Amino acid sequence: MKIIINAAEAPAPVGPYNHSVLAGNTLYVSGQIAINQAEGNLVLDTIENETHQVMKNLGYILTAAGMSYENIVKCSVFVADMEQYGRINAVYASYFNDDTAPARELVQVANLPKYVHVEISCIAVK
Repeated sequence: MKIIINAAEAPAPVGPYNHSVLAGNTLYVSGQIAINQAEGNLVLDTIENETHQVMKNLGYILTAAGMSYENIVKCSVFVADMEQYGRINAVYASYFNDDTAPARELVQVANLPKYVHVEISCIAVK
């Protein structure tokens, strides 16, 4: 059985998908980009602010599912420019405890939705 979980604070899906699907104790969260739902705009002024908004959007969805960043077991990070790795990683790291940080891959891709610079999806477990 799967349960669909969407969060009002996170940007509305722009296609045939939901924010997340809970299957058993595992939450699969769709990739998030830096749309500030409250203001209706993309946050692209700096890569740091963009990454923070992406992480906030993930947090909204986790909260809607009764979870937190500590429940994340795996993240997939997609970036437009590997040269920004250090700056993205510094923000990303601020959301986790080094000792319990999730597994992760970070890959450079040719393009991302709305031509953003970073997109992150995750898997979390209750």
